[in-house]
Amino acid sequence: MPKASDLKRGSYLEIDGIPHVVEDLKISTPTARGGTSLYRFRFRNLQTKGKIDKTHKGDDMFKDANFTKKEVQFSYEDQGSYVFMDVEDYSEFSMMIEDIEYEKNFITEDVEGIKALIQDGQILAVELPAVVELEIVRCDPAARGNSATARTKPATLVTGWVVQVPEYMENHEILRVDTRTGEFLSKA
Repeated sequence: MPKASDLKRGSYLEIDGIPHVVEDLKISTPTARGGTSLYRFRFRNLQTKGKIDKTHKGDDMFKDANFTKKEVQFSYEDQGSYVFMDVEDYSEFSMMIEDIEYEKNFITEDVEGIKALIQDGQILAVELPAVVELEIVRCDPAARGNSATARTKPATLVTGWVVQVPEYMENHEILRVDTRTGEFLSKA
């Protein structure tokens, strides 16, 4: 059973018997002596997709969520839903696009390591690998001249996600992107 201080963005837990994911976390430490750190969480209910904001002390205990993880692969997009295939038995799962609004920015047909969180035969969420490789489809050319500071520019990736990249990057280059923060990590 994890404590509030052990949780991070993307952690899965159970609240009132329903699985939730930590969407956001802010830690505030009072300046008064003897004050305990407070953890402000934004949880998303994996069944109803509703959001809950709660504040806990670092020692508050949570129950681990009860679901199974299956490795899946993205197959295709079909009229407002993403279809995933189980890599073991080739069965298909579909999720509405609005249920994976953030995750769809990092999903392409060649992304490996996607896991489906399944409870009672129903897919609740998809868990992405920490890092994915995506191609730049549009970015401005580098500006001429030297600069004493490292400059960045926006680049649109194949999924439509926009990241800030170093000025020397060009169209059709492959990037490594952190799926937890959505930020550029390095050139692949």
